[in-house]
Amino acid sequence: MLLALDIGNTQTVVGLYEAERAEDCRADDGLIEHWRLSTVRERTPDEVAVLLRSLLDSVDVDMEGELTGVAVCSGVPQIRESVRMMVQRYLDFDPVVIEPGIRSGIPILYDNPREVGADRIANAVAAHHLYGGPAVIVDFGTTNNFDVVSADGEFLGGAIGPGIEVSLEAMVGRAAALGPVALTEPRSVIGKTTMESIQSGVIYGFVAQIDGMVARFSAVLDGQVCVIATGGLAHLIAPLSETIQLVEPYLTLHGLWLVHQRNQGAKR
Repeated sequence: MLLALDIGNTQTVVGLYEAERAEDCRADDGLIEHWRLSTVRERTPDEVAVLLRSLLDSVDVDMEGELTGVAVCSGVPQIRESVRMMVQRYLDFDPVVIEPGIRSGIPILYDNPREVGADRIANAVAAHHLYGGPAVIVDFGTTNNFDVVSADGEFLGGAIGPGIEVSLEAMVGRAAALGPVALTEPRSVIGKTTMESIQSGVIYGFVAQIDGMVARFSAVLDGQVCVIATGGLAHLIAPLSETIQLVEPYLTLHGLWLVHQRNQGAKR
């Protein structure tokens, strides 16, 4: 079994996969269970071990006895290293960590490939495997990441903007008259209350941002693109968007599995 960990700035998604899956598998094929946790930078390797063991125990999987691999992508160096140390201490193998030098199987056409976030690489790998290209991946998280993959499977680059929740928290935090707002679709784009007006501005504003950015990417790529949404709030934005075609909640986890497969037997 393979444990895939997508460690974000705010949340960590953990997926337990069957290690052996068909080459043409979909993102959720062989996914035994998944969990979404808060990212806590101060967790020690031993605390990470206790947490992961408890999750695996909940599905009757013995961490030391049944895990055969761990794949990690993270933009948080502190917790990434805690996970690396945990695996090396408690398990009989090294983790596959998406970082410079790892075999991703996808050319990265960034001016400095080392700058590309590990989650963006995992998403690009998974998107091209599942849907080919050209493709645009919209990942809703602490930041909204737009990742562009060519028809030949190259990571071309993209765009990064503030995430929905981060933007909402900043606005409410700086305006004394505004209180907490639920992230749900309002009755109308024309809000009739302060809460509905904020919901309209945030939700439809980000929908317009997504559709506008996709239109600009399509113009540069000179044609139609496959647009895939992932991340915690994809389910909220995708139904309102005119350009998002697919929602893949396990896209990053699938990319981690693919990268793990491509690095079997490699020196890490």
